[in-house]
Amino acid sequence: MDIPAMRANFAKAAATGDEAPLYFYSHLFLSHPETRQLFPVSMAHQRDRLFAALGDVMARVDDLDALVPILQQLGRDHRKFGTVAAHYPAVGASLLATLEHFDDEWNPELAKSWSEAYDVVATVMIDAADEAAEQPAWWDADVVGHERRTLDVAVLQVRPRTRYDYLPGQSVSLETELRPRLWRYYSPANAPRPDGLLEIHVKARDGGPVSSALVRRVGVGDVLRLGPPLGHMALDAESDRDLLLVAGGMGLAPLKAIVDQIARKGPARRVDLFVGFRTEDQIYDRGDLRRLEQENPWLTVTYAVSEDKISDLEHGEVGDVVLRHGPWLSREVFVAGPGPMVDDTVSRLLQHGVPRQRVSSEVFAPSRPGPSLDGEVTE
Repeated sequence: MDIPAMRANFAKAAATGDEAPLYFYSHLFLSHPETRQLFPVSMAHQRDRLFAALGDVMARVDDLDALVPILQQLGRDHRKFGTVAAHYPAVGASLLATLEHFDDEWNPELAKSWSEAYDVVATVMIDAADEAAEQPAWWDADVVGHERRTLDVAVLQVRPRTRYDYLPGQSVSLETELRPRLWRYYSPANAPRPDGLLEIHVKARDGGPVSSALVRRVGVGDVLRLGPPLGHMALDAESDRDLLLVAGGMGLAPLKAIVDQIARKGPARRVDLFVGFRTEDQIYDRGDLRRLEQENPWLTVTYAVSEDKISDLEHGEVGDVVLRHGPWLSREVFVAGPGPMVDDTVSRLLQHGVPRQRVSSEVFAPSRPGPSLDGEVTE
């Protein structure tokens, strides 16, 4: 496969803005009408995501060691849409048709590279889905608690009706019947509990149909669907190294789950959790973090505000505040939050001398997480 040529080819289609995804979906739905039922009624929040995610995955096909585990997770996850093996050739044909349409230099060699790459991706995903055939495609879960913490943030308590296994730090896709076939990722803010309860933090985003519904319309007694857990940010069960956790905004949830895991299962270690928001009144989970700090003497929580001149909390970007409290050279580090915050904090810590292999990060933004063939997002 000629990966550089494939990337250059995809860049031409991507440069057309909405034209490429519109062509892709038109080709897919006209040539294979049965695929239309896999997507939401309104494509306004979906239009460019599948096409862009396809390009992202295909561009990584030369790094199979990293890509295969992601594709296996996605293959299992996509069963919740009703995706079957027969759908993959349809998507592949429409992808190639779109890439050819927007490239005057398209040639048989390029077509062969794309076909081979897509065949690898589809085969891995189909095989993973087949291996998971005995598992549920999704889990029904009852909303047993719903608390508005701020104008646009709610904390939901959700209990799956059957056993649901996940690792602290992973993400869970949610669907509500208020927004059918619109799945969005959120990270549970607690480790698995004997009663199965999941704590989900949601911020309503402008133009976000699912997040707005979860914050403002979903209530106790409603039922959500949960997809299989995804994600790589999980604590090494064999390590007892002290931790540095750095959260920005809603990135607090998976890091709080890691704290909960240590509180429940150990081993004992020092944990410093830094939580960054723009203003003090946006800190929506302060009461429960205070409880965790009081119950666990090994935990220290520090807040940072970047745009609040009257707050008594520490001022500055959270990455800058973290370095004021260093050194952190012996720590295992987890960073979660908006993309710019994650990039800035990770860069600062690497320059500080923390080895790259001891830094894990997750971006919480409208394109998170990782490459996904359906373009699922967190709002």
